[in-house]
Amino acid sequence: MPPTDLAMLAATIKAWGRGLGFQAIGIADIDLAAVEPRLEEWLASGFAGELDYMRKHGAKRTRPASLVPGTLRVISARMDYRPRAADSWSILSDGSRAFVARYALGRDYHKVLRGRLKQLAEKIAAEIGEFGYRVFTDSAPVMEVELARKAGLGWRGKHTLLIAREAGSFFFLGEIYTDLPLPVDAPVSEHCGSCAKCLDVCPTRAIVAPYVVDARRCISYLTIELKGSIPVELRPLVGNRVFGCDDCQLVCPWNRYAKLTPEADFRVRNGLDCAGLVELFAWTESQFRERMSGSAILRIGYERWLRNLAVGLGNAPADERVVAALRSREQDRSALVREHVAWALARHDER
Repeated sequence: MPPTDLAMLAATIKAWGRGLGFQAIGIADIDLAAVEPRLEEWLASGFAGELDYMRKHGAKRTRPASLVPGTLRVISARMDYRPRAADSWSILSDGSRAFVARYALGRDYHKVLRGRLKQLAEKIAAEIGEFGYRVFTDSAPVMEVELARKAGLGWRGKHTLLIAREAGSFFFLGEIYTDLPLPVDAPVSEHCGSCAKCLDVCPTRAIVAPYVVDARRCISYLTIELKGSIPVELRPLVGNRVFGCDDCQLVCPWNRYAKLTPEADFRVRNGLDCAGLVELFAWTESQFRERMSGSAILRIGYERWLRNLAVGLGNAPADERVVAALRSREQDRSALVREHVAWALARHDER
């Protein structure tokens, strides 16, 4: 295709993307050579913890054409997810309630974004004929934030998340790897300046330096990715965060511009924006599976869900209902759950 036709196609793709519910679309080249040494250094530091998928696939993460042969460009897409929900700081300050990261309050974003990206690719194919592409949404060795940065969708904040000047950071990213030589967008300038609010607010001091996160201390890692026991010394710092953590985003000044999502799929389900710890701890496994069906929370499984809730209950204000809830699972069939329940009960015995 002539350059003028490719430029028109790029503009059309962005318009189609907005029509499909994406708030922004950008196009990046595939040169990630600058970030490859930083990724290797981060992995060598041990900061990845049990995130084995970060070590797999060799250089495919930083070399898109190795992952999908023939790739020339990456179409990067942003979809806002901030739901209309109970105030986050209010829930975090109420130790009897469970805090769930705002992104996980609705339907699993993987399914939503993947479906929309596929529709976008199909629109392109209907316009120009068959072309090479592959769709990704946090599902393969893809440097999502770096590609989105190169595509001009925002800049990398000191907490390592992407920040958009007009939208903050409460959004998902998705990609289409393609063999179309589309014109690329220019990156935007950074606007964090001397601000270090995200570093200062982190409960576990997981952001060990600007742009560097020690996943082993990150509450999102501890409550979602970690399969075993949450380190005892970190449990009191987890507070009532039972699935993920938004503190570094909540404190970011740019999130004053974050808009409520128009997506019905991201609306709060099961009252998870303000549910009580005792209430959630009483769910049976069948209730958990039924209520979390279609949710990102389902992937951690019932055992880790109870583990996280036990830690939250251990940090909760002293209350007969809290202690009774913990006592009810002292003999749970899971050794992992029993361990965290015993810790939580000991916490209350000490008070």
